[in-house]
Amino acid sequence: MLIHYPKNGKKAIVREYEDELEKVVREGARRMLMLVLEEEVTEFLKRNRYERTEGEFKGYRNGYSKERSIAIGYGHVKVRQPRVSNVPKEISENGYESKILNRYQRSSRGVQANLCRLYIEGLSTGDFEPVFRALLGESAPLSASSIQRLKEDWEREYEEWNKRKLDKNYYCYIWVDGVYVRAGMEREKTVLLCVLGAKEDGTKELLAVGDGYRESKASWAEVLRDLKKRGMNCPLLTIGDGALGIWSALEEIYPESQQQRCWNHKITNILDKLPKRMEKEATRKLREIYQADTVEKCREWIKNYSEELRIDGHNSAADTLVKDINELTTFYNFPKIQWIHIKTNNPLESIFSGVKTRTKVVKRFRKRENAKYMIFKLIQRLSQNWKELKGKQFLPYLKQGVTFYNGIMVQDKGEKMAA
Repeated sequence: MLIHYPKNGKKAIVREYEDELEKVVREGARRMLMLVLEEEVTEFLKRNRYERTEGEFKGYRNGYSKERSIAIGYGHVKVRQPRVSNVPKEISENGYESKILNRYQRSSRGVQANLCRLYIEGLSTGDFEPVFRALLGESAPLSASSIQRLKEDWEREYEEWNKRKLDKNYYCYIWVDGVYVRAGMEREKTVLLCVLGAKEDGTKELLAVGDGYRESKASWAEVLRDLKKRGMNCPLLTIGDGALGIWSALEEIYPESQQQRCWNHKITNILDKLPKRMEKEATRKLREIYQADTVEKCREWIKNYSEELRIDGHNSAADTLVKDINELTTFYNFPKIQWIHIKTNNPLESIFSGVKTRTKVVKRFRKRENAKYMIFKLIQRLSQNWKELKGKQFLPYLKQGVTFYNGIMVQDKGEKMAA
């Protein structure tokens, strides 16, 4: 589905996510370099860490050297090389030296850039052996346990994150949506169900990246039940598109949460039912509608434009516009300064835009778990740059049950305070 973004907004989003995935790749490549350097020491000493020497003594591990900057693709990472002390002179005049690190630093920029591509493919397939071979060389020894260790690294991080308790924070808003990827042998794309939350202090937190089937009620209910089991409060407002699965599940698991349909998805669905020649003018009118400063104006303009569409013979577009009118205008019950955040699913859609763009290098994930781990790592990395909600000072009032009408705080005596 094509989502309509502000002018030049999508390009900026894509650039941001290209940069962030590069950082994820560099961090992963750094881990692999460290792992193969450890493997090289193990092979040199002929024993694992903490094992006693059997046979010829070649030295012993002695911590790590100072950090060194190593080129990875179009950037650099810092690694600490394992040190080996007391290497007998008959084995090496100059002591222990890493052949891998020296060979890698002499390699061409093309080889280093290729490492990043191989790493992304490793994430998508779960097979990191090709990228290890790019570092070690085809003839170098490589244990299956080393490859498995890196794979388990990602899995462990996800599982620990996915089981963490959520009862220490209060979540005012959540955004829900699914990202579709090709995984496994299925003809249809796999959907990963994602939930993003806004805490009482205005910061955002990724709450869930879970498996789903066509965004069904059962799939969403499983995600929401897990969040509730881990202590997540009933959010004041849930923002999502018009997919029925999430709303049916929400009414069952968190029935008191108010619902806001995403205006970007609504506009897209309406435009799909109109001739191409009408797209520009229709987009302008629809954006004008959801920018109305009161709920009364917004509903009146929806009614007027739907009648205009019917007169022109576009009944399907008119039906789509008036559908879920109550849920389209829920945002008027919240602080006006935060409407920009809660009218649409942009906080999640922007993430998905970057994920979809960067995972195009992966034609198909071997397993849905591989897709889940890769997308989890990418979003986790991106979260470090997320901005706080505007008007965060109003969130504690919402938590206390203070009422807002047309974006304005309603006082006990019928007075209103600007929001």
